[in-house]
Amino acid sequence: MSEKKKSLLTWIFKFAGEKKPAYFASIFFALLKVACGIVPYILIANIVRELLSGERDWNLYLLQCGIIALFWALNAFFHMISTTLSHVATFNVLANIRKKLCDKLSRVPLGSVLDMPSGTLKNILIERIDSMETTLAHILPEWTSNLLLPLAMFVYLFHIDWRMGLASLATLPIGLVSASFMMVNMTERFQNAIEKTKILNDTAVEYINGIEVIKAFGKSKFSYEKFVTAAREGSDCYVEWMRDCIWPFTIAFVIAPSTLLAVLPVGGFFFLQGSLSAVNFITIIILSMSVIQPLLVVYSYHDDIAKAGVIFGEVGGIMDMQELKRPEKDEKKPADNSIELRDVHFGYHRGDVSPSLQPALQSSATPSAGTPRNAPEVLHGISMNLPQGSYTAFVGPSGSGKTTIARLIASLWDVDSGSIEIGGVNIKNLSLEEYNRRVAYVSQDNFLFDLSVRENIRLGRLDATDSDVEEIAKKSGCYDFIMGLENGFDTIVGGSGAHLSGGERQRISIARAMMKDAPIVILDEATAYTDPENEAIIQESVARLVQGKTLIVIAHRLSTVKDADQIYVIKGGKIDSHGTHEELLAQGGLYKSMWEAHISAKNGE
Repeated sequence: MSEKKKSLLTWIFKFAGEKKPAYFASIFFALLKVACGIVPYILIANIVRELLSGERDWNLYLLQCGIIALFWALNAFFHMISTTLSHVATFNVLANIRKKLCDKLSRVPLGSVLDMPSGTLKNILIERIDSMETTLAHILPEWTSNLLLPLAMFVYLFHIDWRMGLASLATLPIGLVSASFMMVNMTERFQNAIEKTKILNDTAVEYINGIEVIKAFGKSKFSYEKFVTAAREGSDCYVEWMRDCIWPFTIAFVIAPSTLLAVLPVGGFFFLQGSLSAVNFITIIILSMSVIQPLLVVYSYHDDIAKAGVIFGEVGGIMDMQELKRPEKDEKKPADNSIELRDVHFGYHRGDVSPSLQPALQSSATPSAGTPRNAPEVLHGISMNLPQGSYTAFVGPSGSGKTTIARLIASLWDVDSGSIEIGGVNIKNLSLEEYNRRVAYVSQDNFLFDLSVRENIRLGRLDATDSDVEEIAKKSGCYDFIMGLENGFDTIVGGSGAHLSGGERQRISIARAMMKDAPIVILDEATAYTDPENEAIIQESVARLVQGKTLIVIAHRLSTVKDADQIYVIKGGKIDSHGTHEELLAQGGLYKSMWEAHISAKNGE
């Protein structure tokens, strides 16, 4: 069954995990609540009957009033237990949903993740899932009690007088007809509200993330107007929806529970005719007031259930996303850490994103910064051999495909055709766990968690001691600058490393990669934000740390890779030439032109 086509209850029990019994216990106590809610009405009717019959034993009445109070207390007590259990189970459901989604995203090609705006993902993972808490916590116990209570009351009324049982339901059709007007175009209205909310969320993320650029280039008015427009449209869609529903809602929720509108005249007629006793008439009046109101409570959850269904559809859309095709266990162990690409073709495909998420992406205000959408093939038959322990550099003009090749080697995407092999084994036959153990990847867009410097480096190897962290920092050439921070290794770097400069973030990322001690190291413009002096230090440190490892470096500064064992020059998604620095200079062509331009720019500094 497709993930996004499952029913709401199926979703609930799918993610309830070990807390599933709590939901069943919640239903059990909801049933007890219903039973305790019925008894007081029966006792009240009995008191009325005895009063009309002339009973004057006040102790009997006091006893029955005490029993009524006890059952009302038990009703509240069982309701508290029921909702407590359902809330415990619900929070477990929400936690499991987020865990499953994060686990799923770790197995999805990076391109598919980057093609989803961060605002959309954040909205789904945080706000949207969180908004289901009330619905999931109350739907089972509340539905159970609010459906069974009026059903039991109606059966009892029907037992007393079937005519009055039907009369107690006379206002229900009016309420249902009125409520049906609220359902007109509900799906379209709700989808529009969701899309407008997503646009607002994405616009807010774009505005906040780009505030520095906005201020620097004096675009505050334009960007703020864009945000205001999104906010206004986000509110207007809800206001217009509520305005159209206010009168049907008022009629439904005022007339439907007014059962006395039918019970009093009909019952009075039968009483005057002598076919309905005064005792039964009064009993019916009392009991009829509890028939419709609970049904309206059930109906009030309709919108929440519809919203939860849409949100679970989005969750299912993510769960249905295509994963990297990898086995659970390695089918064959690589002979070594050499890398070979055989006739690799690749293009970025928007189709990797689940269809149920396409509206969110189409309505997004923030285009993906990571990959082009619906782009044509960007790599055309790439073949190369990188021996174990070799130092290979990729160079070429911007947009030539260097980073794409590196990311394919790092298994962040799958090739469209051709193959990539590690030690003679196709990487598609290696488990993600084994592959991640073998490869350390550092890009120019480094991400640090809002933890201490020490913990960010330790992420490379979680069992590393404090001494190990400090030792790798020394070997990576960043120990001195770390010790110069306010709290040294215990300095909190801020969200995404915001408290550090770009160069400092890169150096810590390199230390983290070195801590991993993977046999294959990929550095994608890893020193792009560092100044020449620190770059020299990093280059020297990295050279020591990667001895014996298969090293791939992508660089724009050709002087940093002129000592590579081999250099591949990439142009337009194809290999233009390859060889050592000296061999490429001797060949002339693109590399020589790039080198001369680099030297000219360097001498002009």
